[in-house]
Amino acid sequence: MEQRPNYITPAGYAALRGEYEQLFGVERPALVETIAWAAGNGDRSENGDYIYGRKRLREIDRRLGWLSKRMKAAKVVDPAQAQDRDRVWFGATVTIADEDDAERVLTMVGDDEAEAGAGRVGWSAPIARALRGSTIGDLRRVTLPSGEKEYEVIAIAYPAG
Repeated sequence: MEQRPNYITPAGYAALRGEYEQLFGVERPALVETIAWAAGNGDRSENGDYIYGRKRLREIDRRLGWLSKRMKAAKVVDPAQAQDRDRVWFGATVTIADEDDAERVLTMVGDDEAEAGAGRVGWSAPIARALRGSTIGDLRRVTLPSGEKEYEVIAIAYPAG
């Protein structure tokens, strides 16, 4: 099965990299030191520092593995370099309006940097898939968990390049 590219903005990639470096270079070494200290205190079966430390170390190692895979699969795309600025593509900030003229502003970003509350929608989200390639004035129908909605594209913007 062919895997889709993991598109991500330069800022999103920098955030993943920063988290990786923080976990690997700061948190993990400090935790290993704490575990070593706790192990030297004797009985490990009732040693909270040791038990919690081992559990947290497994969580950090799991997260480091996930971050490593995501960064290797990442295809960094700078939206400021977009060629076709008249259509909605990766990195576009889109203003849409629903049937009740309620407007929303969404930015199409990588799935790893999506945050719906901040208006950043993952590239593979249903609304992002529906808006791909649309131009100002286009109507797009989206099937959401709350039902089907129709949106009109009001404005499209890209970061300055």
